Amino acid sequence: MKSHFAMMAAYNAWCNERIYEAVAQLPEADYHADRGAFFRSVSGTLNHLLATDRIWLKRFTGEGDAPERLDAVLFERFSDLRAARRYEDKRIIGYVESLSEAELAGRIRYRGITNPTETEQPLGPALAHVFNHQTHHRGQVHCLLTGFGIEAPVLDLLAFQRISGLGMA
Repeated sequence: MKSHFAMMAAYNAWCNERIYEAVAQLPEADYHADRGAFFRSVSGTLNHLLATDRIWLKRFTGEGDAPERLDAVLFERFSDLRAARRYEDKRIIGYVESLSEAELAGRIRYRGITNPTETEQPLGPALAHVFNHQTHHRGQVHCLLTGFGIEAPVLDLLAFQRISGLGMA
């Protein structure tokens, strides 16, 4: 199970790097433009992903800053957000690498943001949710980029596996 999550952490960072490279082509006005996405803009969506990753890593590790809102805009400037994204991806990879199989099979307790009741659940499925959540919202950014006429990158897991060799054994 750990090798699967290690692959997903590496895949997640690879996808983020690719999507941020494409977003870097957007003029600032387009980056912040409300295009009707759930978090309105490319900026809002990318900020949401960073915010939620920080929330989950705080739940998993007890460390780091975590916003209290899912729509928190942590960084207005793209360059600042990109640097923070890279840092958070390294934290995710490091966290996954630190886990034992026994820890992955363990449970976590936390309070939700929108529903602050205490929840207990297995760690593995919660970690799977983090990667699935990233994929979901990156897909929205991918669509927004296409709408702006930017060629959005290939983000398929199979493409990553072929390039990296991870998950191909």
